[in-house]
Amino acid sequence: MDVVIYHNPACGTSRNALSLIRAVGIEPHVVDYLKSPPARALLQQLVARMALPLRALLRERGTPFAQLGLADPALTDAQIIDAMMAHPILINRPIVVTPLGVKLCRPSETVLDILPFAPREDRVREDGSLFLRDEQIGAGEPRLAKALREAGLPTQDLRESPGRFYSFRTLGGRLIGYGGFELYGTDVLLRSLLVTESGRGQGAGRNMVLLLMSRAFDLGARTAWVLTTDAAPYFETIGFTRHARETAPPAIAGSPQAAGICPASAILLSRSIAL
Repeated sequence: MDVVIYHNPACGTSRNALSLIRAVGIEPHVVDYLKSPPARALLQQLVARMALPLRALLRERGTPFAQLGLADPALTDAQIIDAMMAHPILINRPIVVTPLGVKLCRPSETVLDILPFAPREDRVREDGSLFLRDEQIGAGEPRLAKALREAGLPTQDLRESPGRFYSFRTLGGRLIGYGGFELYGTDVLLRSLLVTESGRGQGAGRNMVLLLMSRAFDLGARTAWVLTTDAAPYFETIGFTRHARETAPPAIAGSPQAAGICPASAILLSRSIAL
């Protein structure tokens, strides 16, 4: 299989995606795009094949994004492309091209979406946390409801939920946890998150949240919300900020979780989603 990765060797996410490609026995064509950026027409083609808004490919952190005023919503796609051509560091990474598709692979596990198969043994990221595979499951999956009940999490609205739910496993197949989200326009409510006892202390919770936000981003979400009675400090460590409950967007406030299932003592947090 011919695979191309537009790679930044200084980026941990890019290195992790490259390691997963190699773990399935594929040696990709590695393009150090800071040294050899794609031509304008090729970049436009890649964006079109990813079916992403061009702005979703713009990298803010560690780039001249702010200095160039690229947050200005009046900028055209042509102007954004001009900036990327002049400053390739603005192009987010890694972009991976395979016969199965083109994808901005953030988090790195999403590269598995466009590979023919996944590694079949547990592997860890450079930071020591587990690589995970997510699999969409039905809201009525009995094992999901059983795990939530055992964790003391609500289940009464599961079958009527408009959300998407996932199981998370290590690459070797060990069940690590469950989670889901309900999409309300550009807002998404993360819910039903749990990590199994055997998966705790291995970075699984953070990686599950990153995967959930990535899946929601692909559906149009740009802000993630969560309600929790006891895990607010944890969510703050992964970039969430507390809010007063009355400041929630109407759709989030009107969701069954916020409107009555979660107690009044539950803390509301949010963070922006940016690949």
